[in-house]
Amino acid sequence: MSADLSKRSYRIDFIIAAALVTTGLVISGVSVMELRSRSSQQLAQATQPLQSTPGAETKQEAPAAKPAAPAEPTTTGTRPPDVPPQPARPDPEAQKSGAQPVLPPAPAEKTAPPIKER
Repeated sequence: MSADLSKRSYRIDFIIAAALVTTGLVISGVSVMELRSRSSQQLAQATQPLQSTPGAETKQEAPAAKPAAPAEPTTTGTRPPDVPPQPARPDPEAQKSGAQPVLPPAPAEKTAPPIKER
């Protein structure tokens, strides 16, 4: 009777596993179909675009020239020459005046006796 019971439990476990796998495949298929049906270009925007108040353009008496947009910054990957690099550890004179080092003190070097030649 125990062999009969183990066969039954194995069959139930197999049916549950097959149902879970089938459910996963169905969900994956539905997701792929939904992704393909949408347009490929979508814009994600966190905030609403700025809108001027209605009639703001008509309130100006003299049409003023719009200021030119600032130029796009060029990135070259190099450090700007006007910003000098700061040391991680201040000079001894600066430490005496109260400047704290940015990095913790370096650990002492571990040395071992020299290896003897055979």
